[in-house]
Amino acid sequence: MTRLLVSDLHLGEGFEEAIEQFVEFLATRAATAGALYILGDLFESWVGDDDRSDAAERVCTALRGLTGRGVPCFVLHGNRDFLLGPGFAARTGCRLLPDPVVADFDGERVLLTHGDALCTDDHAYQELRTMVRNPASQQRFLALPLSVREALAGEVRAGSRAHISRTVPTIMDVNRGAVAAAYRVARVQRMIHGHTHRPAVHELEVDGAAAQRIVLGAWYEQGSYVSVDRGHYELRALPR
Repeated sequence: MTRLLVSDLHLGEGFEEAIEQFVEFLATRAATAGALYILGDLFESWVGDDDRSDAAERVCTALRGLTGRGVPCFVLHGNRDFLLGPGFAARTGCRLLPDPVVADFDGERVLLTHGDALCTDDHAYQELRTMVRNPASQQRFLALPLSVREALAGEVRAGSRAHISRTVPTIMDVNRGAVAAAYRVARVQRMIHGHTHRPAVHELEVDGAAAQRIVLGAWYEQGSYVSVDRGHYELRALPR
């Protein structure tokens, strides 16, 4: 059974080209797969399951088409769409998974995560992450009118762009110690994640044993996905 993994699609208003590419991906490559895993940041932002924007409707309808064909789709929360909830799952037929999660791929334990928790050198971001992932904070936010939530999300995105522009790029990448700790805690030798927008396959060593870390890219730059088939892992780019 072939499994496909994607991350950091950042779909939303103004990202029509990426939406078109993802809809086509679901109707072609994903339609013949055994399962699809989305490792966070499916949307550029998600302010609640009552989001009925044209972009959200198109993406959710396409996902429902995939799961309706019998292809399981599993979704992790990212730093842009951590408010995906039961309403999204009901609209799409997708199953929300905890982040991180250990999957069994052909008898191998593989750690799947969005990847932002590994960027521990970015202290400002980690403080924000702790705050917005607090269930009480999320409930207070979701109680606000949709228009207010959308406006606040726009302010957060602007702040994120400013933070990125003034932060040393290496600080926003994964921390080696955090990566090694994740391998040890999960008891795996392979990890797949997104978030950093630096697609690559890294061969490394953890406690004297060979390990591999596969990083998915961002779809507003170029679509990419990982194909897993009978123990073979391949990072592939999509033409646009």
